[in-house]
Amino acid sequence: MFYSKLASEISPYTAGEQLNDKKYVKLNTNENPYPPSPKAIEALKNYDAETLRLYPDPSCRKLREAIAQAEGVTAEEVFCGNGSDEVLALCFPAFFDPDGAGACFADITYSFYPVFADFFRIPTKIVPVKEDYSFDMQALRKTNCQGYFLTNPNAPTSLGLPLDEVESFVKDNPDKIVIMDEAYMDFYGQSAVPLTKRYANLLVVKTFSKSYSLAGMRLGYAVGEQKLIDALFRMKDCFNSYPVDGLAQAVGAASILDRAYFAERIEMVVKERERLKREISLLGFDVLDSKSNFLFVQFAKTGGEYAYRFLRERGVLVRFWNKPRLSDRCRITVGTREQNEILLEALRELV
Repeated sequence: MFYSKLASEISPYTAGEQLNDKKYVKLNTNENPYPPSPKAIEALKNYDAETLRLYPDPSCRKLREAIAQAEGVTAEEVFCGNGSDEVLALCFPAFFDPDGAGACFADITYSFYPVFADFFRIPTKIVPVKEDYSFDMQALRKTNCQGYFLTNPNAPTSLGLPLDEVESFVKDNPDKIVIMDEAYMDFYGQSAVPLTKRYANLLVVKTFSKSYSLAGMRLGYAVGEQKLIDALFRMKDCFNSYPVDGLAQAVGAASILDRAYFAERIEMVVKERERLKREISLLGFDVLDSKSNFLFVQFAKTGGEYAYRFLRERGVLVRFWNKPRLSDRCRITVGTREQNEILLEALRELV
């Protein structure tokens, strides 16, 4: 009886299952199957626990400097948040108005966008993806809105948008902000971060959860022209001055500067992704051309829900959505070779 109208009516985001009734091969939340950088682990072990009584640096200066070094930008062009989800959430009040033309994104993309829009009362313009699940860039261009959210590579489809197409789109929309959600970009290698030097309407959002194996740390960041970064700081300081704790700042800085380890683990995931893609295709299942750390697999004969339940009974968790154009597919995270072999063995039973 004490709920607000918003709390009563909003439909919250649904995260992937975190089951613990038995041991599972967990391929449903796109976590990295490999451990964090040894330097990140060292920073964690050596963190001065005495400082936990103090508030962390609200500007995340050292972390932003480390990110800037890795991305080839300045610290003033970097914003840090409690996971990329928080950064994306702050983009809605920072760049969109409740009485404005709205935020535009695809119908099949990261399912947190409509939740954020509802929460901040921002109108939305939804553009369907094409039959092959690729973005309809021409339809997006024609949409009247304040700006766009584009996930690249897209989730849950796994498809990547080439950098030249991203630049063309940003260039064609100088009066609209383009927010590129690059949570899985490191597995593709077509980041739009260099374009932020040339286009003031481009903001790139990234995360430490996937390629840096720090999903449990909750750390994300944005790169863009300083005025865009300042807008995010304004929103942050109206909500929570200290969203990134001191431990996360120290571990994140150590992790992102370990470029050799980062490159090695990305290569391992990509190599295993390509192998898994081939093996699943040979079993007769349609697999989209993934540029991420997961596969979007069609189960035309059984349907996605049956496949999801079949795999779960055999100790393998994957992600299923009971929604139009998605219900015959499952999203499967690329695991280690050993984990993927367990998956493949189960899929051979399903054929």
